[in-house]
Amino acid sequence: MGNPYLIIAILGGAAVGLGIFLVVRETLLPATPALGPALQRLHPPATLRTARPSRQLEWLTGLSRWTRPPVKELALLGRTPEQYTLSLILSALIGLAIPAFLSLAARAAGLSLPFVLPTAAGLGLAALFALVAHADVLSKAKAARREFTQAVCTYLDLVALQLSAAHGPVQSLERAAEVCDGWVFERLRESLRIAQMQMQSPWDELRTLAEKIGVPELGDVGAIVQASGTEGAQVHETLRVRADSLRDQIRTDNLARAEAITSRLDVPGALLVFVLVGFVMYPFLARI
Repeated sequence: MGNPYLIIAILGGAAVGLGIFLVVRETLLPATPALGPALQRLHPPATLRTARPSRQLEWLTGLSRWTRPPVKELALLGRTPEQYTLSLILSALIGLAIPAFLSLAARAAGLSLPFVLPTAAGLGLAALFALVAHADVLSKAKAARREFTQAVCTYLDLVALQLSAAHGPVQSLERAAEVCDGWVFERLRESLRIAQMQMQSPWDELRTLAEKIGVPELGDVGAIVQASGTEGAQVHETLRVRADSLRDQIRTDNLARAEAITSRLDVPGALLVFVLVGFVMYPFLARI
């Protein structure tokens, strides 16, 4: 029967080596973009538009169906379900390899650990690291959604200014998106370019993007401007009112989040008070 610690060390080293190989392959050796998938991204079908995985990650397509990735969060962050699944696998492999290396180091130091301990610890850390990677995606998506909502508030004002300057609804949406920089306005410009190439109305494309990334405030922009494009209504005042209400909503959410953080800080503050009281009372109690 083979040495179990040697087997764990070999498996851990193989897992880490595989992870390093995949990271190097994805970062340093990107795939050559193909013309066919690029044209498909410019002309997606009328159904739900989803990001196409790269050819290097096609083997993860079937596995990603079992992980149930957060589609809207990944679309907001610009990631594919295959990349999400790969991050979970790499995190789990790192968690699985840590106990193997620790057990090998303990073995070299002369300590004998039972075989069950590093195995159970490896499985537990693998699950924990995968959950941490999943929570990291949700946390980044939540912060990105807040930033996107704040940018939509600015975009509402810019579109209202363009409409007030006697520009058309389509031209107002495009000119307003060209004013500011940042990843949010880059997504808006990309969506408007896709609508222009496909000869579709830009407000429909904005509503599609809003449903895809889970930001309904962006869909309000398309719905309000559509009234100007189809019915000829003067909607710049409606856009300003919607921007003001969105600012109030953002302010309320920020205050609620600040109050929640403050309430969580009350617990360590109360514990610190008890510690200080203990230090003050200890000399008197020691004399009794």
